[in-house]
Amino acid sequence: MSDSGKTKYFVLMEELKKDIISGEKKPGDRLPSENQLSQAFHISRHTVRKALSILEQEGYIEAEHGRGTFVSRKAGRKKGSGNIAVITTYLSDYIFPRLIQGIDRVLTENGYSIILKNTGNSRLKESRCLEEILEKDVDGLIIEPSKSEILCGHRGLYDKLDFYKIPYVFIQGYYTQMKSKPHIRLDDCMGGYLVTKYLIDLGHEHILGIFKADDSQGRDRHKGFVKALQEGGFSYDPDMVIWYHTEDRSVKPSQVLKIMLEEGAFVDGIVCYNDQIAFEVIKTIEKEGISVPEEISVTGYDNSFIAENGMVKLTTIAHPQERLGAMAAELLLEKINEIPDEESQVERVLKPKLVIRESCKDRRKNR
Repeated sequence: MSDSGKTKYFVLMEELKKDIISGEKKPGDRLPSENQLSQAFHISRHTVRKALSILEQEGYIEAEHGRGTFVSRKAGRKKGSGNIAVITTYLSDYIFPRLIQGIDRVLTENGYSIILKNTGNSRLKESRCLEEILEKDVDGLIIEPSKSEILCGHRGLYDKLDFYKIPYVFIQGYYTQMKSKPHIRLDDCMGGYLVTKYLIDLGHEHILGIFKADDSQGRDRHKGFVKALQEGGFSYDPDMVIWYHTEDRSVKPSQVLKIMLEEGAFVDGIVCYNDQIAFEVIKTIEKEGISVPEEISVTGYDNSFIAENGMVKLTTIAHPQERLGAMAAELLLEKINEIPDEESQVERVLKPKLVIRESCKDRRKNR
């Protein structure tokens, strides 16, 4: 065991992998012999072999009988398959078809075909999708990270994309430890701010927030919610926020809201994470015999089909889905064409717009 608490073979493996991924050791370069590594790291040859075996299994190195061990030449493989992988959390519902349309339009115009996969917002499924992509010939990847507010537990798969020189672009979020990677997103903090400020400007004083805890959009929309409250002179009350996760999204927001209303909590406005949640919230409120927006105003987010066609037309935030997808495809093409980062911004942010409909009531005249 090393001083860091890691096993010695793992330390050696990490050191060699870092040199390979950084490009210090290039495809085809010969690694030091087992004896040389043993002496340099003060470890046994058995420990060296264990580290090299793992690197070989992961595809970073290849052993040639009688010649030695070399950095895998696959890292220098030629581009030109014409395939782009697109991994989203969902495919068939809500905003995702239009997002994919934007990606497809740009890539098709540039002669690429799409390999489309979805994760169901599961980290395990994301890992499996990445493993499948690494087995295919692809020129690049656009990926919506699953549960992006949680630290990425499969960073090694992204390291492998770097090793194989497969560029990738995050869309609608990114993992905190990979913020420097190219990404496209909507300014969700501003979006959360706009809907909350709108309620405050209409005279609402008891505003409940409902946010998703396991993705970066939920975090940022909550930040905007808090900023608007503070600017409006209201104290932040954590009891006026309902947090939920992917697994309980269809149950928790409505159930907790129902309990709060039955216990007599005073709420005159609700800021929802998205239009889907707002739709369920309105159903819950009206089952309790409370009217929207006469007694409680509700806002959504995404300006989806639901916002325009629900039981109450939603005030919401416009989500430029097709434009977001097109921008992600454009950024990926820049990376494929090796345009330097100083000429190609790694972060591109779209500004949200408030869409006012019928789900909010002006309460200033009631004071």
